[in-house]
Amino acid sequence: MKNENTPEPVSLPEEMLQRWEERGVGRREFMKFCSTMAATLALPVSFIPKIAEALEADNRPPVIWLEFQSCSGDSEALLRANAPTAAELILDHLSIEYAEVIMAAAGHQAEQAKNEAIEKYKGKYIAVVEGSIPMKDGGVYCTIGGESALNIARKVCGNAAVTIAVGSCATFGNIPAAAPNPTGAVGVRKAVPGATVLNLPGCPLNAENLTAAIVHFITFGKLPAVDGLNRPLFAYGKRIHDNCERRSHFDAGQYAEKFGDPGHRKGYCLYKLGCKGPETFHNCPTVRYNEGVSWPVMAGHGCIGCSEPQFWDAMTPFYRRLPKVPGFGIEATVDKIGIGLAAATAVAFGAHGVISALRKGDESDKVKKEE
Repeated sequence: MKNENTPEPVSLPEEMLQRWEERGVGRREFMKFCSTMAATLALPVSFIPKIAEALEADNRPPVIWLEFQSCSGDSEALLRANAPTAAELILDHLSIEYAEVIMAAAGHQAEQAKNEAIEKYKGKYIAVVEGSIPMKDGGVYCTIGGESALNIARKVCGNAAVTIAVGSCATFGNIPAAAPNPTGAVGVRKAVPGATVLNLPGCPLNAENLTAAIVHFITFGKLPAVDGLNRPLFAYGKRIHDNCERRSHFDAGQYAEKFGDPGHRKGYCLYKLGCKGPETFHNCPTVRYNEGVSWPVMAGHGCIGCSEPQFWDAMTPFYRRLPKVPGFGIEATVDKIGIGLAAATAVAFGAHGVISALRKGDESDKVKKEE
């Protein structure tokens, strides 16, 4: 008997699949990519044909990729992406007009290409920004071609259709903005307050989220829905703690007490080792890194909260357990979390820790004492 909740199988036109095969992309590979994008964007499978049609159309958006105070880790993340590869993304879906890491031009020739692209595609291109922007002393701490990063960002992002800030430096300032923040580093939204900015924090960026955001823009002509920090809900709508594969051990009161102990080797919860998953919003447990193979918690290291504002100052020391946990329950969203809720739910978390300790009869559990 057919289950009414079972989605109808999705098929794509044979002619479309043949055209992708002629371009070197197998039909299964293409179907898998469209399905992955729909799943990442939390769209029903019925949207797969719409995504395929958008990718098929010859409407590659121009892109200007800027890099300021950063380690190039986000560029590296994109270049190592496999779904699709950077080459496929650049050649098939985007028209890269300026990107210092991958463009052949250099010096004045590169700057000329950027300025020409701004004029030619004014109001139509996607600006991607990597790295924080120094504001102090007129922005003298980061200049390119004799022009400050602040002026470049305001010119490029101010004339773009949309801006995507990739990585924690471009979104919230990250390490360059850590105390005492000698350069006055900020994220793109603070440097260019009038621009339409989508934040994709993470250190580094998860390239699959960038791909999904671009696919959403190509498919629907707009950016995806965001939370109060301008992060797309499809990627930052749930806490790491809610989808963590170690969550069942947390619920059972099974914690790793130190690295390498029996609990750690058995995959127990890393809360006592400083995991910041209970207050970090990101889809790391479901999307993962390195071709979807693993992510830090899966590999045995606690989450360090790199996708949250002021993560370096607010999340260090990394190996000290959270004194308070804002929010408890998969129904919580980032917009609901405030100071009052944090205080209330921290009590609930402490109570849960007590219950967990009673379940396993382990008096060494210190969660209650930290309340």
